[in-house]
This record gives sequence, structure tokens and C-alpha cells, in this order.
Amino acid sequence: MRLLLAEDDVSQAESIKAWLEMDGYNVDWVERGDYAILAIEQHQYDCVLLDRGLPQASGDEVLKTLKQKHHDIPVILLTAKDSIQDRVQGLDLGANDYLVKPFSLEELSARVRAQLRQTQTSGQHEIKYANLILDTQAKTVLQNEQVVNLTAKEFQILYRLMIKPEHIITREQLEESLYAWGDEIESNAIEVFIYQLRKKIGSHMIKTIRGLGYRMNQENK
Repeated sequence: MRLLLAEDDVSQAESIKAWLEMDGYNVDWVERGDYAILAIEQHQYDCVLLDRGLPQASGDEVLKTLKQKHHDIPVILLTAKDSIQDRVQGLDLGANDYLVKPFSLEELSARVRAQLRQTQTSGQHEIKYANLILDTQAKTVLQNEQVVNLTAKEFQILYRLMIKPEHIITREQLEESLYAWGDEIESNAIEVFIYQLRKKIGSHMIKTIRGLGYRMNQENK
């Protein structure tokens, strides 16, 4: 899962980013509202953590822009404004949740998990394809009722392929979901992950569409 953190307090942002990365997320961090808008236009995010008091473009401006064009991306507002009126205003602008500073990192993680659960495949946390069952909440995969042990990145690739099994997913799209800004990416990283995944679930389950990318093998439906 890839998250965008828009926070101009460097110390707090570094703590949040480090914490969420330990939780298994890929986190991009920006310090300005206009940078947040640009990042949202250029990348695909599963959740946005948005400070209301950003420079250049306020968190409220970012939220309005985001909801106009990407209304399905969950947004959690992070702010020191704690009055009922402030909370109501933030939620009315389109925020999915509201967290008042200072907050515990454990609570932040729980709020992120709650938002991601609500956006998983129309509310369903189990995705089924052929003899595979992927559970987005438990982070498990079963094949013929047997547990398949996957790494976090293998799980994420399989998830991206299974949510739209008839669609071709490019290598670039897979890299987008696996890596944050600044991460070193080996030129053949995706190919290696696909190879390892095929060893675990069967080479026939994932089809390579030469020159385009990958998708689930439709002959296994």
C-alpha cells in the first residue's frame, strides 16, 4: 500500500513516515500543499494523510482539489485545530477521518487500517480467483485451502493482479504500488518478484503479456 503524507513539521513527518514504513506501507512525504496536489496527480495512492496548515496551498485547498478529481481516495486530516466546528468543517469538505494533534502513532495506524478496509473491493476483504483466496485484512493467501507464505511485496503484487484479473498491469504500475520516492529499484525487481510468486502459486496462474505487463491467466477461471 502506498500512502501520501503532507506535513510541514519536519520532525513530526519523519516520525510518522518511519512508523508507517515499519508498519509495512510505502510513504511519500511532501511539505507543501502544491506539492501534495502534484503528487496526487502523478501517482496512485491508497490513502492520504493531510495536515490542514500547509504552506503554498492549505490542507483544505488540497482536499477540495483531491475530492473533485479523485473522490475515492480516503483522506485523514491531521491538525491541531480541535474544536467541534473545525472537525465538522473538515469532514464536510470531504475528509474521511480527522485526527487531532498530538496523537499516538498507534492510533494513526489504526485509522489508516480502518480507511483501507473500507475501500477494499467494495467492502469485501476476501478476493477470490480460481483456487486462490486473498484476505486483505489478515494478509493471507490460501490456495486449495492451503496457506501460501508470501513476502509483503509478493502479496501486494498478487493483490494488484487479483482485484482486476482481466486487466493488464504494467511493470511501472507494480513499481508504483511497491516503492516510495527515493527507494532503490533494481531494473529486474518486478520480474524477480513475479518469478518467486509463480514458484509459490504455479507458473500457470500469472500470464506475461509481452511488451505490456502481467495479468491473471484467464484460462484458470
